[in-house]
Amino acid sequence: MSVLYITEYAELSTVASKGGQMPKEPPVAEQTVAISGTHAESSAFNAKTKFLRIETDAICSVKFGAAPVATTSSGRMAAGQTEYRDVSALPLGKVSVISNT
Repeated sequence: MSVLYITEYAELSTVASKGGQMPKEPPVAEQTVAISGTHAESSAFNAKTKFLRIETDAICSVKFGAAPVATTSSGRMAAGQTEYRDVSALPLGKVSVISNT
């Protein structure tokens, strides 16, 4: 079974002397969504969530929103790809995923 892994973060840390930025651990929530030929939605993000780390183990397309419906025309991710997304404008938003080629 292919899976989209979702890690939800409330804050980012800045390492002043190095200029780096990364999510503050621990995450506020973690969830997974099975990837198939029909779109599937995540649960609503935690009310504290501002940033996501999403990782996929299969080629897929994702879409974000209040009631998103991913299609194969939505943003594509390669197998093994990891993305960080700012979802601060989507309180209690969701991500939808569908398999792609």
